[in-house]
Amino acid sequence: MEPNLITNNYFTSYEDLEIHRLMLEDDPRTSTYRKVILNNKAYFKDKIVMDIGCGTGILSIFCAQAGAKKVYAVEASNLANLAREIVKENKFEEIIEVVHCKVEDVVLPDNIKVDAIVSEWMGFYLLHEGMLDSVVVARDKFLKEDGEMFPQNAVIYVAPCSVPSLYEKWDNFYGVSMSSFSKHLRSDKSHKPEVMHIKSEDLLGEEVALNWINLRDCTVEELNSYSVQHVVGANKSGRYQGLCIWFECIFPELTTEQLIVLNTGPAGEPTHWKQTVILLPEEQIVEEKEPIAFKLDMNRDGENSRRYNLQLSLLDPEEIEHPMPCTCDMTKCILINAVMKQQVDHAAQNNCVLEEEPIDDE
Repeated sequence: MEPNLITNNYFTSYEDLEIHRLMLEDDPRTSTYRKVILNNKAYFKDKIVMDIGCGTGILSIFCAQAGAKKVYAVEASNLANLAREIVKENKFEEIIEVVHCKVEDVVLPDNIKVDAIVSEWMGFYLLHEGMLDSVVVARDKFLKEDGEMFPQNAVIYVAPCSVPSLYEKWDNFYGVSMSSFSKHLRSDKSHKPEVMHIKSEDLLGEEVALNWINLRDCTVEELNSYSVQHVVGANKSGRYQGLCIWFECIFPELTTEQLIVLNTGPAGEPTHWKQTVILLPEEQIVEEKEPIAFKLDMNRDGENSRRYNLQLSLLDPEEIEHPMPCTCDMTKCILINAVMKQQVDHAAQNNCVLEEEPIDDE
């Protein structure tokens, strides 16, 4: 597919109102952005803001409600026309200017800089859709040196999991064993990531961060590929059937210097992003504390820069380095954990002795 056709299809897809209904009704998403913006009223007051990929314009309206003096709401799709209607409906047309073009083509009056960039650019497993590229370009072009990014950081997490909602029902399906069907279904689904909800109790080990993205200084080139190699001890016995991927976005609350987190993981409230699962072609039965070793590579697609190729490799835990401390039951990890605990206990005892020594008055 030609690059310009890929781009046109991407923007046209966002003219589907059903997509925007799902995003608007995603309470963790919409309420988090509203909380972040309104909790930062002191910062947004009289500021110039750019909303990238404004969609229906709701984030721009939050910024106006927080006291921004000017909001440039940038939308490349024809949904910009609806955004203008909604802005007018809320009587913010003097503050919010809807700009109908790609952010890369925007020219602001007198080349002014903005105080803040607000954007909901996240896709499945954070980077699907590649919209972050446009945010980075806009940041370098329009944001003041001391400007703020909302969100300011993002993290992708991965953890081994079981997927009972896909497979368990086939063991006895209306009184018929369909295990053969389940086996072929698993093999078929292993070729493409599955977007679905995973329950926190179906995670088989602690998550590990694939990456940490600082929106203030990351580059487009840095977004091209990420990789993590990890070993984790199973937190319980179960069926290892896939690798679960999700993300968090971190927002600043500038007046209190605290952080607000949008969590799309199994432990958080369900969102329209759900979780992305790479399914194994064959399940593995694991015992509690048994080591699960894997490598995940995430590389930008060579033909469609808005997509990434995910590759999961199952590794031999005997042959790769383990984290310290490690939660698995391999002998070397048990010994290392015991030595580390002994050192901590020894240090704690020494501190207690120092604190209890009487003070010599002489």
